[in-house]
Amino acid sequence: MKPQSMKAETAAKKLGILLEAAPEEFRASVVTRDELAALQADPPEWLETLRREGPHPRPVVAAKLGVSNSGLARGGVTEPLTTAEIKALLAAPPAWLVQERATQAAVRAEKIRVAERDKERAARRAGGGGGGGGV
Repeated sequence: MKPQSMKAETAAKKLGILLEAAPEEFRASVVTRDELAALQADPPEWLETLRREGPHPRPVVAAKLGVSNSGLARGGVTEPLTTAEIKALLAAPPAWLVQERATQAAVRAEKIRVAERDKERAARRAGGGGGGGGV
C-alpha cells in the first residue's frame, strides 16, 4: 500500500510556515503523512527557526495579532510578517489593529454568549416538560 502524501504547500500549511521561506528541498518535495508527523514531533532547525522568527503566513500573523484574516486585509497587511514585525505592531498598535482586536474580542464574547444560551436551552429541554399543558 502506497503511503498517503501531500504537496509541500499543504504540508507547509499544516506546519504553520510560509512555503516560500522553507528550504528548496522541502518546497520541491512531496511529503508523506509519516514525514509530516516526524517534522511535527522532532522539527529540524530550519523549521524551528521559521516558526520562531518567520516570516509567517497570514493565518499565523492573524492569530499572533489577535485579529481575523479579514481584519488583516482591512488593516492593509497583505505580506507575510516576521516575529519582530508582529512584536513591533503589538508594542505600538496602529488604530486599525486596536479596532480589529476590539472587533475580534466582541466576536469571541458573542460566541461564548450564544454557546451558554444554547447550553441553557438544551438543559431546560433535557430537564423535562415543566409546566404549560396548553388548552
